[in-house]
Amino acid sequence: MPIARLNIRELPPAPSLLKVFGPSVILLGLGLGSGEVVLWPYLVSRFGMGIIWGALLGLTFQFFMNMEIERYALAHGESVFVGYKRKFWWSPLWFLLSTFVPWIWPGIIAASAVLLSSLFGWKDSSVVAIIMLICIGLVLTFGPVLYKTVETFQKVLIMVSIPTVVGLSVYLAHASHWMDLIRGIVGFGNGYQFLPAGISIASFLAAFAYSGAGGNLNLAQSYYVKEKGYGMGKYAGRITSILLGKSEALSLTGSTFEHTPAQLRRFRAWWTTINTEHWLVFWLTGAVTILCLSLLAYITQYGAPVSQGIQFVIEEAVVIGQRTMPMFGGLFLLIAGLTLFGTQLTIFDASSRILAENTLLLGIPGLQKGSYLRPLYYLVLWLQIIAGIIVFFLGFREPLMLITFAAVLNAIAMFVHVIMTVWINTTVLKFELRTSLWRRIILGIAACFYAGFGFYSLVQMVR
Repeated sequence: MPIARLNIRELPPAPSLLKVFGPSVILLGLGLGSGEVVLWPYLVSRFGMGIIWGALLGLTFQFFMNMEIERYALAHGESVFVGYKRKFWWSPLWFLLSTFVPWIWPGIIAASAVLLSSLFGWKDSSVVAIIMLICIGLVLTFGPVLYKTVETFQKVLIMVSIPTVVGLSVYLAHASHWMDLIRGIVGFGNGYQFLPAGISIASFLAAFAYSGAGGNLNLAQSYYVKEKGYGMGKYAGRITSILLGKSEALSLTGSTFEHTPAQLRRFRAWWTTINTEHWLVFWLTGAVTILCLSLLAYITQYGAPVSQGIQFVIEEAVVIGQRTMPMFGGLFLLIAGLTLFGTQLTIFDASSRILAENTLLLGIPGLQKGSYLRPLYYLVLWLQIIAGIIVFFLGFREPLMLITFAAVLNAIAMFVHVIMTVWINTTVLKFELRTSLWRRIILGIAACFYAGFGFYSLVQMVR
């Protein structure tokens, strides 16, 4: 499928910081339900705070990764997948495979169902998980504008959950706990440095890869940048509900701007603003959340008998209730369960966008128009939901195992797309807009981490 050339339009002026908040909230929500709620607290409950440096390093890598994804969408008003297609003819096939296979495993919604079933006394968490999958499909199907639906849901959830988690951490932690946290940030644990003996590299990689979004879902940031109207995304349409939404004109290809001094000043203003927004929302808020949730797990579960799978979160809630009031233990469990539900909702939205657009980019005759994007989105959304239900019927029900397996696959996907993003941002973009050398070095190091840990873990899991 030939990709149309970019139109030339005017780059709109950058708004104030308060008006650009949104896309990073969605990406933060993608990470809250896997690495932050489950994986890092689980590892800390077993090995102590000495491994928490990995969470901050992984989050930092993803910050720079996400900004390069935003750079492309800001400058060209199209997703990075279209940019990949301009350079790599095979990219749609790769992204269809590397998105569908890792995210077909419904570990996050399984964990949500286990926690909420424990809280409300429901007997079969698998049935609850299937009902929740269907509810997510209905929410995304009936939301008039998808971006607004997902953004609003995550904003409300984050505004409630993060203050609660921070408050519980401050109330329960003693000076020694805070000191262990500080030591862990620089890699000093109880009797080890950086990695303790006996830790599963696959589990560490899973948590590392999910310090933020993870896998190809980071690339969905380019969709949210467009639909929020960042930069040249002002001229892109939005996906609306196939049942209730008003159809908007959609084009796969975007537009760029003349590189005059005035327009370049506007781009630099945009770049400064969105870097600040992403640092505040994604990195800083994400870091505080990971640290506080891990600290709660350390306070309540470290040194206790090892729990099986997601059970440690339930036992953590029990201890919180005992040390405060029972209602706070229940509130923690409710927030954890709803956060996982919100993450699964956002995952389905992001992955459905990726699968739908890359299907169009395959260039199948008769299926090349942007108008097909909306029906394709809903088709692949419900296909993923059906696939998740089938996984439950086949008996794969242990949430932690499903999350870990998916994370290893996603780490390999991250290695690939980091390299591809740096390549298009240093070859497709004009010289004045390209990725700086120091950012390329950071992303090169990140790619080595994902590749090394990913392939090693995959080999170990296969064995």
